[in-house]
Order: sequence, then structure tokens, then C-alpha cells
Amino acid sequence: MLTGAEAAAILRSIDISHVVTVPDSTIGQWEGDIEAAGIHLIRVCREGEAWTIAGGLYLGGASPLVLIQCTGLFESGDALRNTLHEWKLPIYAIIGYRSYLNQDNLPGDTSLVFTEPILAAWQLDVRFITSRDQLGAIAEHYRSCRSAMRPGVALLAEGRS
Repeated sequence: MLTGAEAAAILRSIDISHVVTVPDSTIGQWEGDIEAAGIHLIRVCREGEAWTIAGGLYLGGASPLVLIQCTGLFESGDALRNTLHEWKLPIYAIIGYRSYLNQDNLPGDTSLVFTEPILAAWQLDVRFITSRDQLGAIAEHYRSCRSAMRPGVALLAEGRS
């Protein structure tokens, strides 16, 4: 749904300085464009590391963004809780929603069962992006969350579009 060039343009428009990521088969394709846009790309081993590294970057004056897939969201719950709720840091994330646009790709994929309830349980401000005409909402949502000093998530539908 989103090309690397489009992702990089959105991130530049909201002045993201660092992208902390564990790339998947969709968002991993954006890496070259993100780096070419002058945004620092930090690859971590586990998604839990992404939240705490983004938190440290934020405390150091950077404007980081976490870029992971929903399965990594499941893995990273405690680090997310600490960074966003205990430390109260307004970290923003783009989370790829695996197979949402092509549910035949992984029949019975429980990511489609658990992603939205988990985001709701973590009490995160979520903007669900399911089509190309909603891409502008990512920057709008980021700015809204940032001005309110609250964390937020753009949940980006992945799969065939």
C-alpha cells in the first residue's frame, strides 16, 4: 500500500530523525528510501528494544519513530508499557498489520484476531490506515499526538492492495 519513497516523504514531513525498526517483508523494503531521505535507521534484534531505544533517543532530543509489524507488537508489550506508560514518553509508531489486506495469504492468522484488542488494551491512540487515500492521516495523527504529548500508532494495513 505504501512505497518506500512515500514512507520516507511522510517521515520527513513530520521531522522524524530516527526510525527504530525490526523490518518485515513489507516495511523492510522502505529502508533504502528512509536512509536516502537522511533519516537515521536503527535496526534492533527484538521489538522490545525498539521502544526503549526510541525512548532514549527522545530523551536525548531526537524525534524517533518505532516501525514494526503487529507480531512484534505482541513480543514487545512490557517494553511498550514501560516506555509509554511508566516513563510517559510520547513515542509514535507505525505498525504493519500483517495480512490485513489479503487474509487468504495466511488463513487463520491470529494476528487479525489480537492486534486491535491489544492496542486498545494498551490504551494507545490509534489511527487505522486501510487505503492509500488515508496516507495523509499518518502525518495529521502524528502531529495531533505530538502536540498533546501522548503516544500514538498508525496501524497500517499490509498485504495486497
